[in-house]
Amino acid sequence: MTTIVGELTGGRRVARAEAQHVPAIVGLLADDHLGSGRERAGDDPAYASAFERIDADPHQLLVVVLDPDDEVVGTLQLSFIAGLSRGGALRSQIESVRVASSQRGSGLGTTLFEWAIEYSRSHGAALVQLTTDKSRPEAKAFYERLGFVASHEGMKLAL
Repeated sequence: MTTIVGELTGGRRVARAEAQHVPAIVGLLADDHLGSGRERAGDDPAYASAFERIDADPHQLLVVVLDPDDEVVGTLQLSFIAGLSRGGALRSQIESVRVASSQRGSGLGTTLFEWAIEYSRSHGAALVQLTTDKSRPEAKAFYERLGFVASHEGMKLAL
């Protein structure tokens, strides 16, 4: 049975992702200029293995947004990170945010982020953070409208 963790406008619900959702999530991840070059078919066993690790970790929450017909129209992952800095504050990291192309411009992204921020707050996070690819200026503008501040320069090292 699907575990609903939030309600959004328009009869959409936020649900804890299940293994059956993985192909749809991968489809969302692949549906942009960056993801189309780095994602594989949703039935690749690597995705099932990754899902199992995420689902087993109590500090991770992978969610899908279900429309009134139970179709997956959005996704994001929350990772709760304990740390000593900021007085031992718990951080919430938002990753892998995608909204179905059919839903873009509908306000779903905003309501999903509002839900994620409130969920993070209610689970003890003192800070919500994310990274965004520099090739996505529209995403950066969206996050800034939500109150996020580009206060740090993010860096990555591919292994």
